[in-house]
Amino acid sequence: MMSSTLFWVVVVFAACALVAWYLSYTAARLDRLHVRVEGAHSALDAQLVRRAEATLELANTGLLDPASALLLAGASSESLESTDAALQGREVVESGLSEALHLALTPEVVAGLRADDAVGALALKRLVTAGQRVQLARRFLNDAVIDVRRVRRKLVVRWVRLAGHTPLPQTFEIDDDLPAALRDA
Repeated sequence: MMSSTLFWVVVVFAACALVAWYLSYTAARLDRLHVRVEGAHSALDAQLVRRAEATLELANTGLLDPASALLLAGASSESLESTDAALQGREVVESGLSEALHLALTPEVVAGLRADDAVGALALKRLVTAGQRVQLARRFLNDAVIDVRRVRRKLVVRWVRLAGHTPLPQTFEIDDDLPAALRDA
């Protein structure tokens, strides 16, 4: 009789230990994923600033017509000023910068800038590099957000409230395509 009771005590203890380990593991994993989202968000923010600075540098070269330079300078300045913690407000601003780049950097303008080896080609190269980094950083952020959402959809995470009161992270959706004239080269 005593050995049967001891057996069930050991089984219950082992089951409780297993559940505790699983909850601890899931909570740690969720925490790591949230840290990954924060890091990706910071990286994206840095790349967006770099893209805006490269655009402003291009606008200030004096190689663009005044209307295009003003359009790019305005859009990049607005981007640099929007350090909005809420990503949704910033999505509009960053998409506006992409639209300004598409409008200002026609194939003819890009060809003219590339002909100027000293300043124009260097400014374009910096802009292309910054644009590609924005695309990568946005993909990394969105992948991290998708991973967090997948874990937070699990029933045990919701029941035990392993995420606490942490808001559900949002993806960052902008038009980050480079103008066609820049993609071709």
